[in-house]
Amino acid sequence: MQEAKVVSTPLAAHFKLSRQQCPKSEEEQQVMEKVPYANVVGCLMYAMVCTRPDIAQAISVVSRYMANLGKQHWDVVKWTLRYLKGSWRQRIMFEKQKENAMVLEYVDADYAGDLDKRMSTSGYVFTCAGGPISWRALLQPITALSTTEAEYIALAEAGKEAIWLSGLVSQMGITQDCVKLKCDSQSAIHLAKNQVFFWKIKAH
Repeated sequence: MQEAKVVSTPLAAHFKLSRQQCPKSEEEQQVMEKVPYANVVGCLMYAMVCTRPDIAQAISVVSRYMANLGKQHWDVVKWTLRYLKGSWRQRIMFEKQKENAMVLEYVDADYAGDLDKRMSTSGYVFTCAGGPISWRALLQPITALSTTEAEYIALAEAGKEAIWLSGLVSQMGITQDCVKLKCDSQSAIHLAKNQVFFWKIKAH
């Protein structure tokens, strides 16, 4: 990959991965067994957990095919490596602020993005002092029946993390009445603001 051309995104939109792309014959399987897929994905996962929230979605996708990978799955991993090759100088930066640093969260969902089980993906990132402090991209535990439901499930997962982070940052002297969750689904926001479910979390 040293001579590979760099790309600007960790996971291109034209990649549509599924189990249909897994090896169909024993010969194809033997070829893919020689590919260091698990090792490379493990290294990428380490980078993602430590300092690279921008590749979380890509790692969430490629890690689903660790047991039986196909050529297209390996192509996505190499694409992510090309992205890192061109962005390795990027850093997480925290800015000194006049007022107390506030925890803010951005949350989104990819409705039925998994082609095998038609499950949706939740993704969120928490920031404090201008830099990300917690992030995650994962398949939702249940199958959502609509975009609104997928977005609301993502909000619920993010809300649990927000409550935990509120307790953590309070021990560091950062106090705030609520953690604001930024969501782009108006229907999910209205559902989250329902007083039956509302508790110390505000969606905007």
